[in-house]
Amino acid sequence: MSILEELKWRGLIADCTDVAELEKKTAAPITLYCGFDPTADSLHVGNLVPLLALRRFQLLGHHPIAVAGGATGSIGDPSGKTAERQLLTKEILDHNIASVKVQLAKLLDFETKENPAQLVDNASWTKGISFLDFLRDIGKHFSVNQMVAKESVRARMEDRDVGISYTEFSYMLLQAFDFMVLCRDANCELQIGGSDQWGNITAGIDLTRKKLGKHVFGLTLPLITNADGTKFGKTEAGAIWLDPKRTSVYKFYQFWINTDDRDVIRYLKYFTFLSKEEIESLEKQHAENPGARVAHKALAKAVTDLIHGEIAMTEAIRASEILFGGELKGISENTFNEILGEVPRVFLDRVLFETHSPLVDVLVLAGVSSSKGQARKDIEGGGIYVSNSREVNLQRQVNLNDFSFGKHLLLRKGKKNYVVVTAK
Repeated sequence: MSILEELKWRGLIADCTDVAELEKKTAAPITLYCGFDPTADSLHVGNLVPLLALRRFQLLGHHPIAVAGGATGSIGDPSGKTAERQLLTKEILDHNIASVKVQLAKLLDFETKENPAQLVDNASWTKGISFLDFLRDIGKHFSVNQMVAKESVRARMEDRDVGISYTEFSYMLLQAFDFMVLCRDANCELQIGGSDQWGNITAGIDLTRKKLGKHVFGLTLPLITNADGTKFGKTEAGAIWLDPKRTSVYKFYQFWINTDDRDVIRYLKYFTFLSKEEIESLEKQHAENPGARVAHKALAKAVTDLIHGEIAMTEAIRASEILFGGELKGISENTFNEILGEVPRVFLDRVLFETHSPLVDVLVLAGVSSSKGQARKDIEGGGIYVSNSREVNLQRQVNLNDFSFGKHLLLRKGKKNYVVVTAK
C-alpha cells in the first residue's frame, strides 16, 4: 500500500488539501513535518496519532521532521481550547523541550542512512527576528478577516467571557512561518497534524505560496474520541502520559486493556503497526469471542512495547496477571512495585513477623477481615489467599519468609479484594 492508502485503511485521514495531487506527490519520497508544543514535560497518548503517522511515512521511505515548539510553545495554541493557556517560563519550557525530545527520539528512526528523521526546534529560526521585522515580512501576508474566520479563533471570539488575547491570536502566524521556513530550508512539502490544526496548516500553505511561490500540502488526522463520547486519553486520575514517572507502565498497559469493546479494532488501526491481515484476524476473533479479549491484549501489548520497550511491557503483563490471581514466584521487584500503587496498602511493624504471627491476627490487622471470628470463617470458606495461594489452614502462621523481597505480603479475599502488607 502507498502511504495514503495505508492512512485511509486505518481511518487516519480527516482532511487533505488535495488528495489526488498528494497521492501523486507521495509516489516518490517527500519531506513532511509535524509540530509538538512542549506544554508539559511529557507527551500523552493523544499525541500518538500524529507522531505515529510520522513514523508510518518514514517506514514507507519518506523524510519526517518532528518540530519541538520552543517558539510556538511559549505562546500557546488556542486550537481546541476554551480558555487562555498559562504562559510558561523559559526555564520550564526548556525543561519540557528536553524531555519531549527524548520521547520523540524513541519513536522515530534518526540513525537510518536512507531517510533519517530530523528533530528541530522552531525557536532556532525565530529567535533572531525582531517583532517589527516579523510584522513587515510575515504579518503583512495575513488578512485579519481570514484569521477571524478560522474555527479556533472564531469560537473563542464568540465567547465574550473568555475571548482571545492578541498573543494567542498571533499563534497562527508562527505556525505558518514554521511551514514556510521548513519548505525553504528543508524542501518540506507536507504538514500533518490533528484536525484542530486545519486552520493553522492552511495558513502555512498560503504563506508558503505567497513568500516562496511553492505549492505545498496539508493533511489532518482525526481527533480521537471514545465510543461513549468521552475524551480519549483521559481517565478519572487524569491524562495518560508517555513518561513512566507520570503514568506507570502498569497503568499505561491497563489503559489499553480497558478499551471499550466498540473501540478496540479502531485503536489497533490507529495506535499499532500491526498489518492489515493481523488486525483483520484479531477483528474476527473479537467478533467470535469478545470475552477472550484477544484484541485488547494485542493492543495493550503492542502499544506498551512501542512506548516502554519489551522488558517493561512484560513486567506490566505479569503485574496484571498477579492481580488476577497469577503466580508470584519469580517476579521481579520492579513488577511487584507496579502493584503497590494499585491496591490498598497497610504498614505493620516488622517485629510482628520476626517470629510467627497467626494468619487470623494478620487478616484483622490488615483490614481484610473484620474480626478474628470472621477471619476464621473466611479461611474455612476458602476465600483467603496468601501470595495468591489459597490458604485453608486455620493454624497458618506468617513470618518474614512469606514476604516478597523481605518486605511485602500480598493478601486477597475472594477474587478482587487485595491488600499489601508492608513490614516497616
